[in-house]
Amino acid sequence: MKRISIVLLVCAMFALPSAVRADIAPPINPPGSNLQPGTDVTQVRMAAETVLIDVKNDTTPDSLGSAAVTADFTMHNLGTQDESMAVRFPISAHNGSDPDPELITDLVVKVNGKPVPTRQASYPEPRYPNPDVPWAEFQVGFPAGQDVEIEVTYGLKGSGYPPYTAYYYFLETGAGWKDTIGSADIILRLPYPASLQNIIPDTQIGWALTTPGGVVQGNEMRWHFEDFEPGPNGAVDNMEFALVSPSAWQPVLKERANVTATPNDGEAWGRLAKAYKAIFFLHKYYRTDASGEELYRSSVEAYENCLKLLPRDAQWHAGFADLLATRSYWDRSANGSTPDTYRALDEIRTALQLAPKDAKVLQIAQQISDLFPGAMPTNVTGYDFAWLTETPTLPPSLPETATPAPLQLATSSLQTAIPSSNKPVSPTCGSVALAPLAIGFFAARKRFRVLRRTKN
Repeated sequence: MKRISIVLLVCAMFALPSAVRADIAPPINPPGSNLQPGTDVTQVRMAAETVLIDVKNDTTPDSLGSAAVTADFTMHNLGTQDESMAVRFPISAHNGSDPDPELITDLVVKVNGKPVPTRQASYPEPRYPNPDVPWAEFQVGFPAGQDVEIEVTYGLKGSGYPPYTAYYYFLETGAGWKDTIGSADIILRLPYPASLQNIIPDTQIGWALTTPGGVVQGNEMRWHFEDFEPGPNGAVDNMEFALVSPSAWQPVLKERANVTATPNDGEAWGRLAKAYKAIFFLHKYYRTDASGEELYRSSVEAYENCLKLLPRDAQWHAGFADLLATRSYWDRSANGSTPDTYRALDEIRTALQLAPKDAKVLQIAQQISDLFPGAMPTNVTGYDFAWLTETPTLPPSLPETATPAPLQLATSSLQTAIPSSNKPVSPTCGSVALAPLAIGFFAARKRFRVLRRTKN
């Protein structure tokens, strides 16, 4: 019966139109959270809060990274009586299937600048009522008419699939305090300059959608809210932060520096092209936001500069074909064949002519053949390029000291504020008519994962 239910669910997914091509959501690591009062009735208001999610510079390959979180709260007792209560803070969360949720690490609590002891208690997880999960609990006194400063620090793990990661912060646990929250400043800090390329502003990455309204300032993206009721039914929902993981963004920074220092290094241009390509594609589909399109153009330009310097390098031609074919495969479902489709075929044809027995080139050629049935049917010696009518001409070799023009990094002229709409921008897909296309994608997906780890 369970197997039948899964089959019906998959069929339903393809039968129903969808405006979003969402990824399968991974288990979500424990999110950060506002404090929750230990009593149902309190005169204590959360007058202000400042939350800093400081992302660490973890360059371990395929790492989702981690962050150090500091949450400062100014609490004010609006009543005429002193209050004392056990304030709560969730230190774990269900990931949807794991019965033993992971704990938030390195929790430290200070009240008015002094560390206070915490104890573990069990209460419902903010998203799921049953069963209970561990919370940290600590005693706080709130004198009438006075402010009390509470600081909570802890470690938080990223969630998702490389090369993207996500962090979460639940504001809704603060809804139990008196009245609204006076103000909130939420800060996401990166270990390098923040941009709309490394923080995804308005595209659903499958398990997170960055909260709209953030503004880039140096290494940070900041949100500010005033006099609001938090939570799904309030004026401000819980916070989500979708970003390129540091382990995937650092190669971009490294290769940008390399091509600036040595613009005649074709391998460096190729590595930069590959780094851009890795963060343009999502787990499924690709980034459709303006910065995603900018990444795609930058990858194309970097491959072009690479091949001006290394015109007879078959693997870089194949890598370029991989970029063009993957993008045009998804575009073709809505718009038919695009110019990139034919350019991809021409690039892989050139790669095969240069190195007809190279294993990586042959893998990418087979992958493209699978994606575009009839475009390059096999023959006794290799492939016929039925969709190409012109005989390819190999680009001439360039002297080692030649400087291609232009060899320039793409620059961004994008606004630094996230659009106010939180609707992801993606082509409509998922109908019954697209089911064969989707099935073809899953057949080729494994090949894509392997190939992107290679040189090209």
